[in-house]
Amino acid sequence: MTESENWVVAFADADETQRSLLGGKGAGLAGMTKAGLPVPPGFTITTEACRAYYDAGRTMPDGLWEQIEAAIEALEAATGKVFGGDEDPLLVSVRSGAVFSMPGMMDTVLNLGLNPTSTAGLAAATDDEAFAWDAYRRLVQMYGEIVLGIDGSRLHEPNEHDRVDGQAAVRRLQTIARDQSGSRVPEDPRKQLRRAVAAVFDSWMGRRAIDYRSMEGIPDDLFTAVNVQAMVYGNTGPNSGTGVVFTRNPATGEAGLWGEYLPDAQGEDVVAGLRTPEPIAELAVRHPEVHERLVELTDQLEQTYRDMQDVEFTVERGKLWMLQTRAAKRTGRGAIRCAVEMANEGLINRQEAVGRVTPDRLEELLHPVVEPDDDTVTLVTGLAASPGGASGMVAFTADEAVALTEAGNDVILVRTETSPDDFHGMVAAQAVVTSRGGVTSHAAVVARGMGKCCVVGCEGMTVDYGEQLFRTPTAVVTAGDVITVDGTSGTVYAGLVPTAEPELDEDYETLMDWVDGVKRLDVRANADNPADAAAAHRLGARGIGLCRTEHMFFEGERIEEMRRMIMAPNTVARAEALAELEPHQTADFEALFTEMAGLPVTIRLLDPPLHEFLPSRSEVAETLTDLKLRLSGTGNLAEIDHILHEINEQQEILDQVERLSESNPMLGHRGCRLGVDYPEITAMQARAIFTAAVHCAEKGIDAHPEVMVPLVAFAAEFRQQRDIIRATAAEVFDDAGVEVPYHIGTMIELPRAALTADEICADAEFVSFGTNDLTQTALGLSRDDSSRFLPSYVRAGIIDGDPFQHLDEAGVGALVEIGTTKSRSVNPDLTVGVCGEHGGDPASIQFINGLAIDYISCSPYRVPIARLSAAHATLEHEAASTA
Repeated sequence: MTESENWVVAFADADETQRSLLGGKGAGLAGMTKAGLPVPPGFTITTEACRAYYDAGRTMPDGLWEQIEAAIEALEAATGKVFGGDEDPLLVSVRSGAVFSMPGMMDTVLNLGLNPTSTAGLAAATDDEAFAWDAYRRLVQMYGEIVLGIDGSRLHEPNEHDRVDGQAAVRRLQTIARDQSGSRVPEDPRKQLRRAVAAVFDSWMGRRAIDYRSMEGIPDDLFTAVNVQAMVYGNTGPNSGTGVVFTRNPATGEAGLWGEYLPDAQGEDVVAGLRTPEPIAELAVRHPEVHERLVELTDQLEQTYRDMQDVEFTVERGKLWMLQTRAAKRTGRGAIRCAVEMANEGLINRQEAVGRVTPDRLEELLHPVVEPDDDTVTLVTGLAASPGGASGMVAFTADEAVALTEAGNDVILVRTETSPDDFHGMVAAQAVVTSRGGVTSHAAVVARGMGKCCVVGCEGMTVDYGEQLFRTPTAVVTAGDVITVDGTSGTVYAGLVPTAEPELDEDYETLMDWVDGVKRLDVRANADNPADAAAAHRLGARGIGLCRTEHMFFEGERIEEMRRMIMAPNTVARAEALAELEPHQTADFEALFTEMAGLPVTIRLLDPPLHEFLPSRSEVAETLTDLKLRLSGTGNLAEIDHILHEINEQQEILDQVERLSESNPMLGHRGCRLGVDYPEITAMQARAIFTAAVHCAEKGIDAHPEVMVPLVAFAAEFRQQRDIIRATAAEVFDDAGVEVPYHIGTMIELPRAALTADEICADAEFVSFGTNDLTQTALGLSRDDSSRFLPSYVRAGIIDGDPFQHLDEAGVGALVEIGTTKSRSVNPDLTVGVCGEHGGDPASIQFINGLAIDYISCSPYRVPIARLSAAHATLEHEAASTA
């Protein structure tokens, strides 16, 4: 055995900074011991021992048990007691202790060392036979469940005689253990300990621990330490007890001791909820000296660890013992207040305060929170596409959603999937639920952009528009029924479930000011209308990084005007349709420039997959059939002429739809390809942009337009569109006698564009990577359809996560890096951004921050998350560079 295989270390000898070796609990026990706090002595079996246990096929590796026995002997010497002895015996607890806190996910066994002989010794030493046999009963129950694998309900069945006759209770439970597992709890204390240590190691790979690590992103290969500690008892009478306290309120962050105390009880009594604890203030009434000492020690711990602490303690016959300290888990509101106040107190600096608030905690603060209770009925679960919570009446069409909303009702729009035709219904609805689609589907992207909660991909749900209902495995829900949507968990509930609205207070504003002082990346917003722009500005966006102009035509008469333009049979008809669209565009852009005065507004030229705006082929064909039936059923000449005219019109529409229909519209006639074929479209949009900028200038509003050419694959495409934009700008400024500075750039969303960015961007003034489409084109994945099979890829370990949620760094990320490097090689002053949904994802921002990127752009309601994530990325980069 080499020196590196020193797998066991006493609390008093441990280096608390070695958290990865000792685990969180072991590090805390070591720190408290060294600080002179009253900690029952013990030792830690390291995470490396657990690793060796698994390497050896879940058996004790050579030498480990010998080290544990030596540590027990040292513990006997320190306490003056014998492990399992017949006079005042040494008893120990065995507790897990992972590197990151995993509360309740792994196992604990208490009172190890008890057998009939040592129980008699404990009874004599404490002068309390009932207490001693009750301790033995607890050991048999916990050992039977954790080590022997017996169904806990069999061991914890209520039995009134157990309270009266402890010996009988132990005999009864030992019989159950033998009958259920073929083995009784051994009487040899060392056998108890050896098997308990192995059971705690085994719990690292238990189902609940695995699921928890998956949810929290904790690696499986960290393993757990095991802490063996001399037992102290809180159930030895009225002057004993146990409790858990926080040095600040974890829900609000308010300073001051917060927690509970349970008299005459052990720790598991609190966890099991068998009795209702008292507020910690009651300890000051019962035992003022103990309470005063607890306040003193917890203050010391917070000062030492410079963070809110979660502390477990036991009072044994009037003596306070500290059993655990760790960084406390806290709500979003609690995290922000705690961080700000600790910085103001001088306990931490502002950079540390920023680092203390995680993006998920901040997101929790920004969206309404659904609060289900035990009576809440779950209807279906899907993909959590946009956080928040909302309740309302079910509507199955956009028009129904609008009508119900106008009648004063809250509405949930439920669809198989959504399209631009549903936009007005999405605006009216409080939330959106779809049975199909992924987290970057139309429903998801639009809902996030509006800050509405959304659940998509509910595979257990079928929508029947004809019957106006949807079915789940457990229920049928009809139009008008009330449901509640939790976009944070991806759950849809029956009925009205309460939600809590977010409140952004002064602590939030203070923290976000500090965030902006730390981050390197600018944060802009994807905003298509004044309301989104206003929300983004309020939440701290430094401009608009992507305005998708096709989204401006998704509602009301505009979609019909857009259709007339696309369906125009010739240039003259198209010019007439464009003339109708231009005033809308001008007004929209003026509103955006006004909201973002002094900040850049990046406007992407039209990039509509045409199928999103074409009339439904089946609906037009059905109309034709109905007209022909009407024609065959009438003899009125005037009506015949009228019907024939309608038939001709519908046939022309059907012919044009079929001419424009594409097998793969996402890779079809869209983006700059429309502008190349129909330069009048580009000219109309450019004229609207520069006319709006001139109007603003005349009002004293500082407009900063940036015109983005989409879906460029060839440098010649960009140059052709750039020339149209410049010529149009010159005309507008000439006519107005006013000139406004502007920039022209492009979006890189095709692999070829990234690989030839030096050619495309030689004359560009900015470039932004559209990572949504770049992911689709680089991976050959449809972001809507891939949701059906990507989860199985994640489960099989083929990929780490959904590439539409977290940037594929090795593939798509490499294209972004290549494109940035190549474009900057010919154009050093080029502004470079990322405007896909990944711009709001913390993990993706971490990667983007390491490139020569100037800004990220995301949905308005993701702006605070992006700001905080950018600050975290900067802090981590600085820490790595100084390590």
